[in-house]
Amino acid sequence: MEESIDHHHFMIYKPDGYLSQFITNDVKSSRKKLLGSLYDFPKNAMSVGRLDEKSEGLLIITTDGKLSNTINSNKVEKEYYAQVDGMITPEAIKTLSQGVEIGLNGKKYQTTPCKAFKVENIPQFPERGKKLRDDRHGPTSWLSITLTEGKFRQVRKMTAAVGFPTLRLIRVRIGKLKLDTMTAGEVRILKEVHY
Repeated sequence: MEESIDHHHFMIYKPDGYLSQFITNDVKSSRKKLLGSLYDFPKNAMSVGRLDEKSEGLLIITTDGKLSNTINSNKVEKEYYAQVDGMITPEAIKTLSQGVEIGLNGKKYQTTPCKAFKVENIPQFPERGKKLRDDRHGPTSWLSITLTEGKFRQVRKMTAAVGFPTLRLIRVRIGKLKLDTMTAGEVRILKEVHY
């Protein structure tokens, strides 16, 4: 008879400046901030998906590898808010939603169609650890991009491909889980994960 395993699940607001991992063998990364310094996660915990060091927002931490595989599959939506350099145009948003060509591992890659729209009301997110340039250096705008795929630095590459480089990137939703009112570095224990 198979033994029942109790898994642990968490949601965390990953602040900018942290790597989406718990340990590193990279000598150059030995001074980097890791997720384990934010909370005492179980020994076998893993982050579901990644956010690069400069990106922020929702991460799911779990001890369940099957859950991780399901969420990382192309079935679960991940929504990002991107603050971009310049005033995003309707044409750029239409191009993003239809899919754009980006570079991936030295090759060209066509992103799949996604949901994209301009965010009219500027979201209230926690202050970043490292300041971004402000609007005195030119206008910025926010957009929402919802993907089911998750290639390396995909959102940043997509916005750059349409002429609006990303200045700040925050994942606000994974499936039905939302960042909502969480503060940077906050960890919440989940009894179960609905996606």
